[in-house]
Amino acid sequence: MTDKPTGSSANGTTPPEAENGAYNETYTQGPIIRRGNQVPATTTSKRLLSPSANDADWLHADPWRVLRIQAEFVDGFGALAEVGPAVACFGSARTKSNDPMYRHARRIGHAIAKRGVAVITGGGPGIMEAVNRGATLAGGVSIGLGIELPFEEQLNRWVNLGMTFRYFFVRKTMFMKYSQGSIFFPGGFGTMDELFELLTLVQTQKVDYTPVVLFGSDYWHGLIDWLRGSVERFGNISAADHGLYRITDDEAEAVELVCKGIESE
Repeated sequence: MTDKPTGSSANGTTPPEAENGAYNETYTQGPIIRRGNQVPATTTSKRLLSPSANDADWLHADPWRVLRIQAEFVDGFGALAEVGPAVACFGSARTKSNDPMYRHARRIGHAIAKRGVAVITGGGPGIMEAVNRGATLAGGVSIGLGIELPFEEQLNRWVNLGMTFRYFFVRKTMFMKYSQGSIFFPGGFGTMDELFELLTLVQTQKVDYTPVVLFGSDYWHGLIDWLRGSVERFGNISAADHGLYRITDDEAEAVELVCKGIESE
């Protein structure tokens, strides 16, 4: 980034204001302009090459975070660009292996993989593990996109292509970009977050339509009743918006709904 003072003074000090309130000097840093008390006392190059620049404070500054975010996008795009058609599956990390929903998720993961379609999960335990397990045992591509959390486990052992992210929003971009359909099993805040972000993107036509399946009617009907009741009644969504998702308890129907569009391409 180039620092370039322009105007009446170029000594790097704070310029005086003109009588009419306008600034006499403009200091440029690449696309950024600084005037008045925003003009730094030194330049970017001087700060970089200064002997006092060997502290580690810059590691925690926003510009450095931007580079880390950029690196996560690059790594994610590189890892997933060639996986082919995929279905994202979401659900609770707390679901136990003896839960009927775990068995549903495992069989659905298996069936998706048998159709030559990859599965993408959050890579954790519970529902995510079940889907990955089913896909791996079917000989399919079993993707896990984990998230760095203080007390979260590593990627489950059924993932055969995995990556752990630092930032939720980068991870969510990977789910949206590389899946052509989504199945939402019972889950908590994280599952709801993914569900409503996807529905919002489709509703606002930021992305093309993608099939969204809510698996487990007993779990989802309370939410849907609220959407059809309070949310729609107050005019915050329209009746047509309920066409953005489907609810089912049938494994074969869930797989068909998310895979039929992929196979017709």
